[in-house]
Amino acid sequence: MTALLIVLALGFAWSIGAHYTGAVMGMPHALRAIGAWQALLLMAPLAFLGATFASHAVEKRVGSGLTAGRLSVSEEVVVIGVAFAVTTFFNRFKMPTSTIQILVFSVVGVTLATRGSVRWSAIGRLGEVWAAAPLAAIGLGYALTLVLDRLPLGGKIGAALVLMGAIAAFAMGANDVSNATGALVGTGTFSPLAAGAVGGVGIAVGVLTWGKPLLRRVAFEIVEVDRAMATAAQLVQASVVLAAVAFGFFTSMNQALVGAMAGAGFARGRETVHLSTLFSILQGWVLGPAGALAAGYVFGLTVR
Repeated sequence: MTALLIVLALGFAWSIGAHYTGAVMGMPHALRAIGAWQALLLMAPLAFLGATFASHAVEKRVGSGLTAGRLSVSEEVVVIGVAFAVTTFFNRFKMPTSTIQILVFSVVGVTLATRGSVRWSAIGRLGEVWAAAPLAAIGLGYALTLVLDRLPLGGKIGAALVLMGAIAAFAMGANDVSNATGALVGTGTFSPLAAGAVGGVGIAVGVLTWGKPLLRRVAFEIVEVDRAMATAAQLVQASVVLAAVAFGFFTSMNQALVGAMAGAGFARGRETVHLSTLFSILQGWVLGPAGALAAGYVFGLTVR
């Protein structure tokens, strides 16, 4: 059973790596400051380094902070298996969602099915942050785009966006690897360092093998971006995510970026925003956690 947990954690990390290429490198690629394969080759090793060396505290928190008691290895197998399957489903249809929310609701579903105790206060606080983050990003993206319109943006803005994407790649590895490997730490299977390295390998492979579809969708299919919009979206994403982390919460990089892009697009006029794509992404934000909760409960009954 432990071997199966490790395999599923690797698979989930692979899916996470593919899923977040757009959130990390979408804006530099949209501005054509970097090519698709260049973006992926830059992102993969930086995400691995972040996962290996900067994820330890997050892994411990995810491994034991959502339930009153620790989940067993068999229960964690169901949690990670469900989260992996749901995330991969959304990757298949190029729909950005939140792997953090998918994981959390998978934990809730399995815990309810096995008659464990969920820390509802912790879930409630996370829910407040998740609701506020994309709304704040929309407003900030709108306002910052208008501000940047008044500033002279030199030719170095593309290089600056690539640098910000590189920083975001490291941060993504540090923050999101815990979705896959927190279970390995929580069950005592691996140390945080070893779990981070294992998950980092999975993320890097996911970036390189299946990252391009999500990269292209976030870059080109939500809004038609110009230099000010791309800069605003990338800055707002970083600000919203870092603000949440500073207060000890996790939020979705995808939701922060998509919200910022939508706000930047509305600053240019509603016709700039591809509303059909945006609505399909909103559906993913709702259906991802709901599907994880339902599947976690159903499959959790098998290990009660």
